[in-house]
Amino acid sequence: MATKLAEADRGHGHGPEYEVNIEGTIHPWDREEITIPELRTLGGIPAGTAVEMIDLDTNAQRTLGESEVVHLKPGMGFAKKTQFRRG
Repeated sequence: MATKLAEADRGHGHGPEYEVNIEGTIHPWDREEITIPELRTLGGIPAGTAVEMIDLDTNAQRTLGESEVVHLKPGMGFAKKTQFRRG
């Protein structure tokens, strides 16, 4: 799940702008893109372990390719929610 933090929560335009949900843990992120190696580092996912993207609204899952770049989208209550986990 990637959500855009409120301006007040970001210290008036400074600091992380997004949150990334990896296996239920929320990680702050400051860019709208994240690579699979960056997801691995944030989530402590070992190299060689598949990384899956899960739409929490539909429960649809997709295994990400090692060279993929995920484009995060700001979320609101009605927005699509995405989570990442080991495959």
